Amino acid sequence: MARGDEPADTVVRGGKVLCAFTREWLETDVAIADGFVAGLGDYEGEEVVDASGRWVVPGFVDAHMHLESSKLLVDEFARLVLPLGTTTVVADPHELANVLGTDGVHWLHDACRDLPLDVFFMASSSVPASRFESPRRPLLDGDLEAMLRRRRVLGLAEMMNFPGVIGGDPHELVKLALPGAAHVDGHAPGVVGKALNAYASAGIRSDHEAYTLEEGRARLRAGMWLLIREASGARNLRDLIPLAREYGPHRIAFCTDDREPDHIADDGHVNAIVRDAVALGVSAEDALVMASLNAAAWHGLTELGAIAPGYQADLLLLGDLERFEPELVLKRGAPVGEIARPEVPDWVKHTVRVQHVGAADFALPDVAGQARVIGVVPGQIVTDALTAGPPFPDTERDLAKIAVIERHLGTGRIGLGLVRGFGLQRGALASTIAHDAHNIVVVGVDDHDMARAVTRLAELGGGEVVVEDRGVRAELPLPVAGLLSDAPLEDVLTASRACLAATRRLGCELAAPFQTMSFLALSVIPSLKITDRGLVDVDRFQLVELKA
Repeated sequence: MARGDEPADTVVRGGKVLCAFTREWLETDVAIADGFVAGLGDYEGEEVVDASGRWVVPGFVDAHMHLESSKLLVDEFARLVLPLGTTTVVADPHELANVLGTDGVHWLHDACRDLPLDVFFMASSSVPASRFESPRRPLLDGDLEAMLRRRRVLGLAEMMNFPGVIGGDPHELVKLALPGAAHVDGHAPGVVGKALNAYASAGIRSDHEAYTLEEGRARLRAGMWLLIREASGARNLRDLIPLAREYGPHRIAFCTDDREPDHIADDGHVNAIVRDAVALGVSAEDALVMASLNAAAWHGLTELGAIAPGYQADLLLLGDLERFEPELVLKRGAPVGEIARPEVPDWVKHTVRVQHVGAADFALPDVAGQARVIGVVPGQIVTDALTAGPPFPDTERDLAKIAVIERHLGTGRIGLGLVRGFGLQRGALASTIAHDAHNIVVVGVDDHDMARAVTRLAELGGGEVVVEDRGVRAELPLPVAGLLSDAPLEDVLTASRACLAATRRLGCELAAPFQTMSFLALSVIPSLKITDRGLVDVDRFQLVELKA
């Protein structure tokens, strides 16, 4: 068929085809045989797809993401993103790993096996992310080795304990020496200079946590791949995309990391990053390459990311180069058909185990003078380390309480602190999505409402809730590991939007309040965070008291 001796299965005819290698448009046919591109040229086929007036581009590849952040089972996630042009994702399943251990990870692998969406995995390297977090149980080196042996596992997922790597912690370095761990994703927010040299010299060759131009440039100069993240709570495209204009698209790829379902439904997925990059002055050709070939190249996916002989026939037909909304998606050379629902066993549910929580459990210790306050940075997941004096909470100064409650083993352990940036005037919001150990996180200005929110999460088996005057005003049940819904997409979107509207009525104007809240519990993102063990000064990498 490549020689043209026999007609191809399908020929895509009449369009302008992007050559991802030269970044030029070719007026040519695309011949498809057995799900792969047989050749470009003048071909005949059993079937013909008329691409006249269309731009034919490779399917988009998400270079780093967490399936669990969509809050959807994988079949619903595939139904959501495939029509938007995302045909391949590289996922780190460390959310499920924290809650369900290796059994949960292997279940997710199996659930993705028959999807039309290609899902590749990285073996979760940081469970827990640090010694300050409390997952159900840590993943041991043997657990990682077992994951690395699976066929669609490409390497070691983001090394989140960057202080440990930089400091030469033997426990972290042994992970990098495991069989199959030669390919490693990074996670090093704020790290530059000699510390970045140490991190990269350990064999870590990518990072999606850069959020300033200086950091992005430093990674490229260190020979690392820069994965530009545009998530729901952390949006780095605008700050980093000037590097693509300055240096070209070489060694730069796009990723969504953590994108909420309503964000995807309303704005798009990888196609939205392409659209916004072009609006910010990058050529369409460069943006498309960063969204396809570059992501595939970083992960060694040699049959993906381009329209060329021997490449998998994942093609998008675009009507224009402004909106980047596919008119047709061909996956392995054919339109996407029905997507089967994977089995959801009972053991992946019922994961919320907490002791009784009352209003008194949220009483802060006496602070004579200044207290430490977590300062939310809008549009980012880094925080400021602030201080403030009593009273606590104080709606006039935008000071709310925050707590993290251990929910895997029912230990009763609670970390208490203060946060500024939610704008709450009343009530509380809470979630069992709290990166990365996924204990319960709750923010509020009323102790009774905070207690009611935690109790309701236990009743639901996980999810998101908004409480005011001790009444539940909105909720999104997430019974699968406290992270995922087993409901259809439309039901999830309805509930998610209701929760967002309810937070607005409490006074919160953050674009993604639940995702913002979830990252306040991640102890490897500067500068001040909180876990069930207490406040974490990430810059000094130690627990600190509420009293400043």
